[in-house]
Amino acid sequence: MRRGLVLIGSAAAWLAAIAPGCAAQDGDAPVAASILVEKAARRLTLFDAAGRTLRVYRGIALGGAPVGPKRFEGDRRTPEGRYVIDYGNPDSAYHLSLRLSYPDSADEARAAAAGRSAGGLVFLHGQPNGYGKTRIAGDWTDGCIALSNAEIDEIWSMVADGTPIEIRP
Repeated sequence: MRRGLVLIGSAAAWLAAIAPGCAAQDGDAPVAASILVEKAARRLTLFDAAGRTLRVYRGIALGGAPVGPKRFEGDRRTPEGRYVIDYGNPDSAYHLSLRLSYPDSADEARAAAAGRSAGGLVFLHGQPNGYGKTRIAGDWTDGCIALSNAEIDEIWSMVADGTPIEIRP
């Protein structure tokens, strides 16, 4: 199910019947079939099912130690690899957030072999609630991928649970 559309069927039909020129346009947002994050370029790209670029977001913020893949809880690195969007959290401490399926079994095994936790709770998210309309400069998260609130609003409306995400160095 796509996020960002909160319509009650009968109310939407009623509205369309009495004011056909005023129907909500949110349903026209394209659906993203996949997400690519390029850490070094600080870029996040949404693609459609045919592999065409839908949106490109530049200047994304990463974990405070952005070089290299996330290995352990607390290393402040952003994961690298292939994951999926598990779920969206509209009540996030960071405007809106979309959870990544990190850690996968390989991440957990690697951390366990070192006697550590792989960590978790890695999200695409907006700015901290109450921060304002500006964007925090630089890499500041604990391993998440942060965008402006307007950017995460748009992504939220285009990305469904289960959408694959690849994070490259």
